[in-house]
Order: sequence, then structure tokens, then C-alpha cells
Amino acid sequence: MTHEFGIDTFGDVTAGPDGTLLPHAQTVRNVVEEGVRADEVGLDFIGIGEHHRDDFAVSAPEMVLAAIAARTERIHLGSAVTVLCSDDPVRVYERFATLDALSSGRAEVILGRGSFTESFPLFGYRLEDYEDLFEEKLALFAKLRQEQPVTWQGTHTQDLDAATLYPPVESGELKTWIAVGGSPQSVIRAAHHDLPLMLAIIGGPVDRFAPFADLYRRALAEFGATESNPIGYHSYGHVADTDEQAMEELYEPYTAQVARIGAERGWGRPSRASFEHEAQHGSMAVGSPETVAKKIAAGMQALGATRFDLKVSTGPLAHEKIMHSIELYGEKVVPLVRDMLS
Repeated sequence: MTHEFGIDTFGDVTAGPDGTLLPHAQTVRNVVEEGVRADEVGLDFIGIGEHHRDDFAVSAPEMVLAAIAARTERIHLGSAVTVLCSDDPVRVYERFATLDALSSGRAEVILGRGSFTESFPLFGYRLEDYEDLFEEKLALFAKLRQEQPVTWQGTHTQDLDAATLYPPVESGELKTWIAVGGSPQSVIRAAHHDLPLMLAIIGGPVDRFAPFADLYRRALAEFGATESNPIGYHSYGHVADTDEQAMEELYEPYTAQVARIGAERGWGRPSRASFEHEAQHGSMAVGSPETVAKKIAAGMQALGATRFDLKVSTGPLAHEKIMHSIELYGEKVVPLVRDMLS
């Protein structure tokens, strides 16, 4: 069984050496350097998220991924996630097909509904159409992957009359995942379209999501899938030389981010105790290489997952610490996890 290990970043605006936040432009350039370093240490994937707000620097992930593609040879490049509800499936397909051409077949797209909603008014969509938009646009995107030219009649999308998109994907179908945050309906939707499942776990123990992995496998069988699609999962994390160092480096950036987002969503304010509980008992992989490897291996075994993506950027966590975390993850954590899983 082949296991893959990647990183995710949302391009969180990070703190500079003096503690002040860096300009967004510098953060974008730093994300490119993080992708290059991930390739250098042998990681399999980098995913970049899409946001349209001041605490995240990346609004056009494909542009940043293209810059990484030009400086790397092996690492696969994708989104984390592409908010398909508020985008055009035709343009999403064309952008990732172009990225696939630039990278000689290394593009992946992870499609999801997203947990932030600022893109809806920005691009002229209604939040009350949230579910219907994703359902229809995913169906169109799946059709574009499988066959062209495409004829299509839409309600929330444009009509297509024998449309062929360019550039064509050289290596067959564009690799596409469906990101799921905890909805059984979304799990079944991924199986219905015969697409790999990426579980976006942002809190709580990994084994809490094992029923979703089981549901996905059962749904695939019921829909008549002839092969088992991969399951992956994504979680927050940070690697440092010791457990104590990793916890101290992540605590303030993590709680600052959770407090800000929580204030918008009505969550309780995080505490040191809640942070330590999540690090010790939840999905978050924080600590020395040995500690993080044990957490990841246990999570992959619980889900039967063959892919894990570590979210390496969290709030204002400094770029230099992210780079060191990536190095330890690729050079020490991943070999340990492979040994544990073998």
C-alpha cells in the first residue's frame, strides 16, 4: 500500500522577526519558499487554501501553485480547498488543467464548500443557494473530467453546447478529491461521483471520523465502484525539536487564530487547557518528530487512510518556524510513520 504525505497552508499572514505582521505580498512569497522546501525534503503534496479576508494572503491558489511548479520537480500541487460553490466549474477545470501542463502532470484539485462565506457576496452568489450551488457545480465538474465535448443545461450554471476545454489534461483525468468536514451527505456525494475523499479534521480525535470512512467505502460499493478510492485526512500541526518547544511555538498563534474566528462564529474563547487537550487527545499533531509520527500513524490506521496532509501554517506562526517544521516533517516524521505503518 502506498502512503502519501503532504502539507497544507492557507497563507496565514505571519509575524516577522519583530513580532509585527508581514505584508500580504511577502507572505505569498514565503508560501512559495515553503512549497520549494517541501519538495526538497521529499514530501508528496502541497495544498494551498483559498480565502478572501485580511488574515489570509492567498486568494488565487493556482497562481501561487504555478510559481511553486516552476521551481520544483516532484511534489504534487493542489488546492486546500477550491470553494466550488462560488466559482465557475469550467474556469476551475481550465486553471488546474493549465497547472497540470506547467507541472508535467502534478496538479490535483480538492473541491469543497468551504467554511468561510466571504466569497459568496464577492462573486455575486446567494448564501441561501449554498447547497444547491455545490451539488450542481460538482456534477458539472465531474462531467468535465470524464468526457469532452460536454453538453449541459444548468440552473445555477451556464448551458454548454458540445464544449471542449483547453488545454487538455495530458495524463488522463485531472486528479480530484472531495473535501468533507463532517456531513454524511457530503461523504455519499463523493462516493456517488467516484472521487477520493479528503476528511478535513480541525478538532476532536481522528477516530471520531472513522464512521465517515466506513460510510464512504460502503457507498462506493453500493454505487458499483470497481476499485477502492483513497481516503486522506488533513489536520493542524507543528513539529519542533522537542514536545515542549512545539507546544510553546504553536500556542499563541493557534489561540489567536481560534479566538478571532471563534468571535465571528460564537465559539468560546480558547484557553491553555483546551489547547493542551486538543494537542494531547485530538487530531492536532504537535510535538517532536517521534510524537507527531505516532499521532499521524494512529490517525491513518483509524481511518484506513493512505494520505495525510499537515496544516503547517496557523495564525501568525513565523515563516522560519514553519520552514523548520516542514524540514522535520519531511526528513524525520514521514520516515517514522512509514515504518510504523509497514
